[in-house]
Amino acid sequence: MEASLLTIILLGIVEGLTEFIPVSSTGHLVLAGELLGFDSEASGTFEIVIQLGAILAVIVLYWRRFWDVLIGLGGQDRDSIVFTRNILLGFLPSAMIGLMVYDAVKAMLDAPIIVAVALIVGGVAILVLERWNRHPTTPSVEAMSWKTALGIGVIQCLSMIPGVSRSGATIMGAIGLGVERKSAAEFSFFVAVPTMLAASGYDLFKSGAELGQGAWATIAVGFVVSFVVALLVIKWFIGIVSRHGFAPFAWYRIVIGGAALAWLLAR
Repeated sequence: MEASLLTIILLGIVEGLTEFIPVSSTGHLVLAGELLGFDSEASGTFEIVIQLGAILAVIVLYWRRFWDVLIGLGGQDRDSIVFTRNILLGFLPSAMIGLMVYDAVKAMLDAPIIVAVALIVGGVAILVLERWNRHPTTPSVEAMSWKTALGIGVIQCLSMIPGVSRSGATIMGAIGLGVERKSAAEFSFFVAVPTMLAASGYDLFKSGAELGQGAWATIAVGFVVSFVVALLVIKWFIGIVSRHGFAPFAWYRIVIGGAALAWLLAR
């Protein structure tokens, strides 16, 4: 994996900025990699594994909540049990389906035009859902029914298409199922932890032996950069969502997707 340090840092920044907002971090990495000329046999693994840096940011920022849930599980606390159940139900569908479509997903990482189209379609879907869901009925992760959590997990499977956005699919799926905006965003953060740990672990299991020392160093740099940037982005994102909803991100997706599609078709 030959790439300049500046290119790797830029890609790490892109990942940290986009992992938790509904604009598709993988899609942005694919398009940014295409723009920066980042093209190698291991680029797909890089784009998947550096997301762990952003996931670590969630664990650091929400460590108290995770710790309270862990302690609560030991004491059979109902809210802790429901929280854990819902996160697992949100994670399991993508874990099972991901194993079956792994090769197809990896192949789509080499198709930036799919990303551009998915960005546009996803932006339109967000605008529709924002207008539709005016009266949420579920105020927190602990208040979700098991059916709601499982439904969000099934919808998250759409994010295996690069450009759809894992956070976008889970957040908008949650909103469509009646979850309040902030709680929908936080549920997306929490589900990301097992989801991306599983995706990265499986990719490393399948491809790790093929990575040379330079590839590991590149992944390490991208990991650290995405972690630092994601720390800053998560709280900012919650503030934007609480005040303005998700429409700004929808319009961003449509503009970027349209520009990318025009660029790709004109080459």
